[in-house]
Amino acid sequence: MGEARVARRLTAVFAADVAGYSRLMGADEEGTLRRLQAHRRELIDPKVREHKGRIVKTTGDGMLAEFPSVVDAVRCAVEAQRGMLDREADTGEEQRIRFRIGINLGDVIVDQGDIFGDGVNVAARLEALADPGGLCVSGTVRDHIGDRLPYAFTALGEQAVKNIARPVPVFALTPGAIAATPIVPPKPPPPPPGLTFNRIAAIAAVLLVLLTGAGVAVWRLWPIPPSGTRETKLAPRLSIVVLPFANLSDDPGQDYFVDSITDDLTSRIDGSFVISRTTAFTYKGKSVDTKQIGHDLGVRYVLEGSVWRLGETVQINAQLIDAETGAHVWADRFDTDLTNLAMAQSEIIGRLAQTLKLALLESAGRQIAEENHPDARDLIMRGWAWFYRPTTPANRKEAEQAFEQALKLDPESVGARVGIANVLVNYITFRWSKSLDQDKARAQQLLVEALERDNDNASAHIALGTLRRYQNQVSESQIELERGLALDRNSTGAMQALGWTLIGQGRPEAAIPYFQKGIRLDPHSPFLFLFHAGLGNCQLLLGHVDEAVDALQRARAANPRIYYIHLLLAAALGLRGDTDGAKAALAEFLKLKPELNSLAKIRAAFPEYNGNPRAVALGEKTTGLGLRRAGLPEE
Repeated sequence: MGEARVARRLTAVFAADVAGYSRLMGADEEGTLRRLQAHRRELIDPKVREHKGRIVKTTGDGMLAEFPSVVDAVRCAVEAQRGMLDREADTGEEQRIRFRIGINLGDVIVDQGDIFGDGVNVAARLEALADPGGLCVSGTVRDHIGDRLPYAFTALGEQAVKNIARPVPVFALTPGAIAATPIVPPKPPPPPPGLTFNRIAAIAAVLLVLLTGAGVAVWRLWPIPPSGTRETKLAPRLSIVVLPFANLSDDPGQDYFVDSITDDLTSRIDGSFVISRTTAFTYKGKSVDTKQIGHDLGVRYVLEGSVWRLGETVQINAQLIDAETGAHVWADRFDTDLTNLAMAQSEIIGRLAQTLKLALLESAGRQIAEENHPDARDLIMRGWAWFYRPTTPANRKEAEQAFEQALKLDPESVGARVGIANVLVNYITFRWSKSLDQDKARAQQLLVEALERDNDNASAHIALGTLRRYQNQVSESQIELERGLALDRNSTGAMQALGWTLIGQGRPEAAIPYFQKGIRLDPHSPFLFLFHAGLGNCQLLLGHVDEAVDALQRARAANPRIYYIHLLLAAALGLRGDTDGAKAALAEFLKLKPELNSLAKIRAAFPEYNGNPRAVALGEKTTGLGLRRAGLPEE
């Protein structure tokens, strides 16, 4: 009998515990536990998810997580520690909960979702070396970070740690250094030598065709200009082969499931030259050279991956490779379960598409930012890169400027029109608009013009559907959003917008599945707060106050800058009878929107939810009652 296969992978290991936990529990057991659970629920866990990490396990006072990127792991640790400074600012020194965090990059053994090995042990030892409120990283982590993060590490030299044969180089971030560190993204690095516009454009075009996401139609027919004799014999610019995914399960009987993943993904690639399944499957089970495949099949890109299934759990690894250079363009891992096989498979492909889109736009946006003379296509891509960053007025303004520049360079551009309209609709949604009527009118004009040029542009239909809701045309809103979702079945933007429209129709029970599916498809989305807020609003309107509070607290943790989340949370807490919590949430809302200091003013500010009698009745029975209990006056 052969030796059992051991699954291993290289990962960034994140270990954390609470300094002085036994002392804190001895002094106030119930209070400490309640505060720790709140910190985990509202700050730590959301930060791990935000930075694409996975919580492996938790103990009474600690947790173990892993991240695909050391940069994301360290950024998560610093932002979590910064958040704890604010959350514990009013607590006495002896009662404060302070985490110690250790981060290591190492090879680990994977067994049923848990991870083991020296890579984990080193992270745990680094955690023990960290100051309360600080963190320590290994030399390997420090080397990988380089200049990507603006953090002032202190070298502690090589440290002998328990049960590790060799001393470990250790670098620390003290609590003082963390408190003085601005939490801003570092300046994007310049593109590597030889990374031409041709390469960036072709990568972007291939991935965007894979996704059928926002703005895809603009890039479908990109011409790739010649740039010298080295690239005069390129394969078609939108050409790809999806190789059969490898079955890493011990059961050969699972081949059917793995092959169906490959088939489904192949069928989702629209508008490009795609090698047929029959040809692609001739490479099944073979050791392949991607450059040779690209040459043999005449394609520019190769998508390959693997599927590991154990019982009801499935893990998928995927990577996109430039067949000309052999370079990895993108890679990621997806985990799900198979309670419902057909639904799971559909959601796997949907999540793959969503993650590819965001990874592409982030990468391309950094590269294009260094271009001296970007053209309209570059500027559109830069605009979407800014659009998919965290939802703030500053980020939306950057996106708007890029889209506006693109429209000046190419007055016929559909993509620029759709981009500007999406920003304007965001200004309307989050009440950032300085001229509401003017923004509504221009957004409608741009979207009508875009759809006259390309009536199959999913993003344009989705933006128009959202706009219709703010024009009190909820039936038309639903029609446009359903059209957008039919054109792009992976669009979580369409799902959340349709959910909010159904709320405006007084149908929260019908909206819930759209918010839930969006969360499953895109758990790391920068717009995750919209899904949790929508779900919380539905539960509130249905009188499910505990579920509403949980969802709205998740929304607040994902983006505390969005004012109406605090308003809905105040209503839910008020309805539950938590008067103190309701008043605190209402106070946070009024800090952000002091002019909306009565129920009458709030009704006037949200006319899109006042036109349907059922919606009004549900709101008065639940949201209105909760806000009155929170102390919000009628007039």
